[in-house]
Amino acid sequence: MIQDTVAAAIARHQGREGPLLPILHDVQHAIGYIPREAVPEIARALNLSRAEVHGVVSYYHHFRTEPPVAPVLQLCRAESCQAMGADALWEHAKHHDGCQLEATYCLGLCASSPAAMLGDRPLARLTPEKLDEALR
Repeated sequence: MIQDTVAAAIARHQGREGPLLPILHDVQHAIGYIPREAVPEIARALNLSRAEVHGVVSYYHHFRTEPPVAPVLQLCRAESCQAMGADALWEHAKHHDGCQLEATYCLGLCASSPAAMLGDRPLARLTPEKLDEALR
């Protein structure tokens, strides 16, 4: 399954300029993380070294190299969200056992701060109550 998923992501972005990030996003979206065995296949397809691909995966905090243990809640910690209460939401979210809490910096939802992503679902104008409801 991993090889098929990686091959499909590569094929979908073949011929694009700078396809590494879209390929990595597609793989993580489909599998939930970037498996170690995907790195050499992606490197070979893009004529990159394994170190270059691994460097990109390890540089960006939103890429995971291990399967998530629970649904992933990415809470925006950028300035706009902080100004609208993200710090208090972070403290509130830390007490939820049913999700894997991760910080992210700018989801592009600044006009709807504070914001988060629960899996692939954007959450905007969050309050502790809205967050609790989304996590149920």
